[in-house]
Amino acid sequence: MQTLLLDTLANSAAPHYTREPAPSAEAQLARFARDALIEEARLTPKPALVDARGSGAHVDLDLATMLHSAHALEPTFEALARASRGATPGSALRTDLARIGRAGEVAMMRATGGSNAHRGAIWIVGLLVAGATIMHTPADDASAFAHAHAIADTAAQIARFDDCLAAPAAPSNGERVRARYNVGGAREQAQHGFPHVIRVGLPALHAARAQGHDEATARVDTLLAIMASLDDTCVLHRAGLAGHEAAQGGAQRVRDAGGIATRAGRAAFDVLERSLLALNASPGGAADLLAATLFIDRLLQHRIGGRTVSWNN
Repeated sequence: MQTLLLDTLANSAAPHYTREPAPSAEAQLARFARDALIEEARLTPKPALVDARGSGAHVDLDLATMLHSAHALEPTFEALARASRGATPGSALRTDLARIGRAGEVAMMRATGGSNAHRGAIWIVGLLVAGATIMHTPADDASAFAHAHAIADTAAQIARFDDCLAAPAAPSNGERVRARYNVGGAREQAQHGFPHVIRVGLPALHAARAQGHDEATARVDTLLAIMASLDDTCVLHRAGLAGHEAAQGGAQRVRDAGGIATRAGRAAFDVLERSLLALNASPGGAADLLAATLFIDRLLQHRIGGRTVSWNN
């Protein structure tokens, strides 16, 4: 009787664990996309952008709003991945993804009280989610560049098709900027295979890590590398060529001074930020491409079991 009682007590005291089912591939990609937006938003300091210090050049955004937007978009990214599973780049897929993206914009606006936190990221990161769904990344790190390039190229193939359900609309701010200044913008970035992610962002991120910088420093330096050569339509819309020159030239001066981790680099960063704030210029396009860089980087690390990816170009 005593043995039975002890066994009963032991069994009742023992914890009972229920193994949760592993998330689907689509859900995992959506989490990576969400986390990339969160990590970009939280990264501090960023010049004239929303970060943990404040709103930068934005009057309608803060860090809490950016985080609400990122979480609200997770179902959109999962829907984009589900729509891409088993599909091939074409007009039908492009139209389906655009429909889902427009619904995502509605969800974003609802979560932010009407502020545009991530419209560009829905397009950029969303296409890469679709590309990653179609182009599975092999579980080895021998050719990380090739794997990332394959994902971006698949996304680019999708972006080159037209959205058959797109209703005629007045030109957006980005379209007006592209026409006025003869720059490509987010659409051209996508159609050309995201060169500022594949050939600028990822190499800069991995180079900074290889130099022994902490992760936050590596990511800030990656943002600056993107800014230094990007024709950022967000900057051009807000501040024209003066903002464009301030953003590109200022970011390059930080890099030439050794990056954000050096005393000279931090001083140059502060000058860059003051210049952008004075012009009310926010490098939002570069921020979206940094989020895309973090998404691809996270995806590659996950595929090789969390180990550091070697960036063999």
